[in-house]
Amino acid sequence: MTLLSADCEGIAGPVVLNGSPLSYWAGESGSNPMRVAGGLLGGAWLAHLLADLGNGRFDGAWLAQNFENLKPEKAIWEKYAHLFANIDSERERFLEFERWWNGFYFLSREEILAIVENLFIGNKLEQGQLRICESCIADLRRIRNPLVIFASHGDNITPPHQALGWIPAVYKDTADLKRAGQRIVYLTNPHVGHLGIFVSAAVARLEHRAMLESLTDIEALAPGLYEMKIRNPSGDPECHKPAFSVHFEPRKVEDLKADYPRESFERVKQVSEFNEAQYRRFVSPWVQALTNPWTAEMLKWLHPMRASRHLFSGSFNPWMQGISMIAGEVARNRRPLPQDLPLMEREREVIQSVSRALEEVRVARDGLYEQTFKSLYGNPVGWSAKK
Repeated sequence: MTLLSADCEGIAGPVVLNGSPLSYWAGESGSNPMRVAGGLLGGAWLAHLLADLGNGRFDGAWLAQNFENLKPEKAIWEKYAHLFANIDSERERFLEFERWWNGFYFLSREEILAIVENLFIGNKLEQGQLRICESCIADLRRIRNPLVIFASHGDNITPPHQALGWIPAVYKDTADLKRAGQRIVYLTNPHVGHLGIFVSAAVARLEHRAMLESLTDIEALAPGLYEMKIRNPSGDPECHKPAFSVHFEPRKVEDLKADYPRESFERVKQVSEFNEAQYRRFVSPWVQALTNPWTAEMLKWLHPMRASRHLFSGSFNPWMQGISMIAGEVARNRRPLPQDLPLMEREREVIQSVSRALEEVRVARDGLYEQTFKSLYGNPVGWSAKK
């Protein structure tokens, strides 16, 4: 059996990992509820069912919907409230993001099952068990290129635990990392979100530029673990060197270790394997027999992420043509109210109060998820009795 190595020919220079999860079970209780979703849903069988209903394709709109439901006060309420409260300046920015965000991709049945089973449920990548083919597995220790990891504490999809937790799982300690000749540099942002890391929100642009402009310095580092620090006296996120400076502070692998209920996630994997085997054997053949391209297309357009957009689209709803004509007339004769008007201030207060209420509901919901997960998978005595 051979091991997949990242030191392949043609790959040169540091590898940059922006918001990339490698330790899928890691996280902080109460802050990262998404990692327990697999256990609450019974494992990978549901993704298999959705792919079967899609005639062999998994609709990426489900993933976008799950992302928005993680923080509904931001993605569902504040996004639209901010648009209407600043309608004169936010229209184009809003439409540009929506066109990008609503470009849902499809995954094949085999792709989504491999992702869920091997990564989110199995956590096989950091354990060196992810099989690429019959005679090849992925081994993170074989990576020879320097690694640059960018994570954020405001990222609820890939928190720093998941971006960095694999390091102490692969390397026993700092000495082991140095003996392997590897250089790992990480930097964290206190509040940028998951999408901001990828689409280069203003708050993350400086970090992106600092990484790219420091690749030569990173390659020259001695083997070890480092935290990248950026000093920017100007406060301008668009500035270049030498307006900002970068230095690398040595860190210890041992300090990255974080406790989480590994045994609970092992039980989730067992439940997922059992449920998936039963679904594959007894249910999937019937679902596939009843599914065809027509039913798959119907379910695609009835998905809430699409239906909610196209319901108010002029190309789908002819009544919206009249709204378009009225909107043009309103825009031409619009007279914005002053921002210090008492009614405008009251409007902002209402928006904030609704946001706080939704946040409180979301926090309570996430707490319920965590407690349910612990009740189902956190009792070793109960599981021993079941065995």
